[in-house]
Amino acid sequence: MTKIAVAKGDGIGPEIMDAVLKIFDAAKVPLTYEVVDMGKWVFDKGFSNGMTAEAQHTIENLGILFKGPMETPKGKGVKSINVTARKTWNTYANKRTFQTLHGVDTVFSKAGIPIDITIVRENIEDTYGGIEHMLTHDVALSRRFITRPGSMQVIKYAFEMAKKKGATRITCGHKANIMKITDGLFLEVFYEVAKDYPELKADDVIVDDLCMKLVTRPDLFDTVVLTNLQGDIVSDLCAGLVGGLGFAPSANIGDHISIFEAVHGTAPDIAGKNLANPTALLLSGIGMLQHLGMMESASAIENALLYTLESGVHTGDFGSKQTPSLSTTAFAEAIINNFGKKPQHNPKTDLSDVANTCTVYHLDKNPMLESVEGSEEKMVGVDMFIESNMQPEDIAKKCLRHAGVKFKLVNISNRGTQVWPTGSRFTNLVNQYNARFESIDGDALNQQDIIGLYVSLSGDFKICSLELLNAWDGKKAYSLAQGQ
Repeated sequence: MTKIAVAKGDGIGPEIMDAVLKIFDAAKVPLTYEVVDMGKWVFDKGFSNGMTAEAQHTIENLGILFKGPMETPKGKGVKSINVTARKTWNTYANKRTFQTLHGVDTVFSKAGIPIDITIVRENIEDTYGGIEHMLTHDVALSRRFITRPGSMQVIKYAFEMAKKKGATRITCGHKANIMKITDGLFLEVFYEVAKDYPELKADDVIVDDLCMKLVTRPDLFDTVVLTNLQGDIVSDLCAGLVGGLGFAPSANIGDHISIFEAVHGTAPDIAGKNLANPTALLLSGIGMLQHLGMMESASAIENALLYTLESGVHTGDFGSKQTPSLSTTAFAEAIINNFGKKPQHNPKTDLSDVANTCTVYHLDKNPMLESVEGSEEKMVGVDMFIESNMQPEDIAKKCLRHAGVKFKLVNISNRGTQVWPTGSRFTNLVNQYNARFESIDGDALNQQDIIGLYVSLSGDFKICSLELLNAWDGKKAYSLAQGQ
């Protein structure tokens, strides 16, 4: 027997979790459960990360967390428990599979267009770092981190998963046409990894074009890998293609700990009424069984679920209005009564169990992710973000006085658009500028040079933030302003 951690969640969470575990027990799944304390009520007791120390210790010892939907209190300055859990345990790949479910009517099922898409979303980085600052009373800043090692982790996982799935195509969704350095790095890593998988057709699509194509021809896509925020949006879009979040399983995969969860909300309006649809959590649980190597149990439960849906059995949130909807517990009982039956459409093959993949690690230090730096790094300038409501020409006059013998003022921008030395009077301004200083003749600078400029410039301006300008082998590693 394998023991896993279970967090029942908030709102409808306990109801749907009890229904799923009842199905597991009826199928004689070789699991035992240790219930852990996580969610809104834990926040309310004063635990700022939404889980008790005992819960964290249990999950880290067992390596698997099966969780219901959880609510993060609003307006209390606390982080989402869902994001905290994923980031704390470095579950770097969010895998969500979207398939046509017969019995769940959608525009595409009615048109006879089959959907089988797997979205792999980077789960740790991007704007989900939640690193935000008010630079002035009018200007907010969010830092977006995309790293080479983090991109490598999730993209390698996506290729390996696609290969095992028997996919023929893997697509990178991105916005590298605009975010040339951050999304550009993610796309660069994608094609680096693709070289090791010649059997897969690897291509890329700009994310807005991807969304349009998904809602017109979703059957053209197989596996799609994206950065965190874009993946979050696209995966919910794909849920809409197959019937909504009530039919969208989710797995958060890490090297040491993995989390399987329903990504829909807590539905407080129906909580405690025995009305909730447990399908998404059950599909997530089936994915967990497959991850643990319990293939026989997984296929038996999935076939029973698919047969039940195909038979027209439904809860109140979907299905024909001509047939009565079932309660949460009655829906679970219907699935249990259909054990041993196979659906007409897409029956799952009976597979023997494989070796258990849940290996528990005990770490004595934090893993450091760092790639090998293969070329020479040189500091060539600095962006000084300053607060001012003056006109660009007046700011330039003051900045030029501080450039000294090591720096030249290259340009001044406002919200990413150049306003000096050239610009337009029609460009609206806010009270925060970026004054870009580069070294004269491209000579190397050091941090003392930057500090000297900072001290000098601070005599005239409040400096909100700064960013070093680096180059590797003479190639600038920073973006240009619009119009520069």
